[in-house]
Amino acid sequence: MTIPSNLILENDTVLLRPLQAADLENLLPFSNNEPDLWKYSLVRANGIENLQNYLQKALKAKTAATEFPFIVFDKRTQEYAGSTRFYDINFEFKTLQIGYTWYGKNFQGTGLNKHCKYLLLAYAFETLGMERVAFSADNNNEQSKAAMLSIGCKIDGVLRSHMPSFESELRRDSVVLSILKIEWFTEVKALLKAKR
Repeated sequence: MTIPSNLILENDTVLLRPLQAADLENLLPFSNNEPDLWKYSLVRANGIENLQNYLQKALKAKTAATEFPFIVFDKRTQEYAGSTRFYDINFEFKTLQIGYTWYGKNFQGTGLNKHCKYLLLAYAFETLGMERVAFSADNNNEQSKAAMLSIGCKIDGVLRSHMPSFESELRRDSVVLSILKIEWFTEVKALLKAKR
């Protein structure tokens, strides 16, 4: 099982297509004008050099088949809105994570995230046959935690001193959340359909 390199996921509201090196131009306005988007990220994309590094790392991981990064296009505004990806893809264990998700401020709170997550989760569970999809965030990132809970994730726990933090010398605690295949079919899919 593999993810096709040209995979596109879309509905009437959003289009997710494979991230490319040429997307530097599409994402540069966010990189230059909204540096706070990466406050909690370990791979920053603020400023052109960091954005180039961000894209290079994402595309290298795609080549290694451990990640599949997307650029997000909002069909309502006809604008690029941000990025998201599948990562920690493990076909043997039937698990993956969804993350590295960010949207420009104009696209936050518009429902765009729920459309994206519906497409990603439907593909993960219904096409790839995953049994568990995980999400994680800095435990201090209340906005991200609220967004994950709002799409039906359940908290698995907190990994203490999990990784470095750019914000302080203290290490970051990471909250881990997940959705199981049975939860997708019995509750989460309907929840997201109702919220779209």
